[in-house]
Amino acid sequence: VQLVESGGGLVQPGGSLRLSCAASGFTFSTYWMYWVRQVPGKGLKWVSKLNRRGDITRYADSVKGRFTISRDNAKNTLYLQMNSLKPEDTALYYCARDDLGGVDYWGKGTLVTVSS
Repeated sequence: VQLVESGGGLVQPGGSLRLSCAASGFTFSTYWMYWVRQVPGKGLKWVSKLNRRGDITRYADSVKGRFTISRDNAKNTLYLQMNSLKPEDTALYYCARDDLGGVDYWGKGTLVTVSS
């Protein structure tokens, strides 16, 4: 199993970024997937999750209305569109695979920095 995130970077407050997660080594379309984030020195926080078909989504209150999770099962890729970014969104963002309500595999993360 391999999950490789990309798309992070430095963006000004109010800006947008689109994260991608390329999945391989398993049947991507049969798993719920998550985005989680970690502020350096702090714990992991769940951001969003998505069902197998991509038609059921859940978001943390802190990102609701600003972030959109999606997937392309034909490309084995998970996405996170992040709009109206705030400094408090600064974190290392990971994609993760669901295993019966928990997480069994993580990527190495992509850093998002929101700063002027």
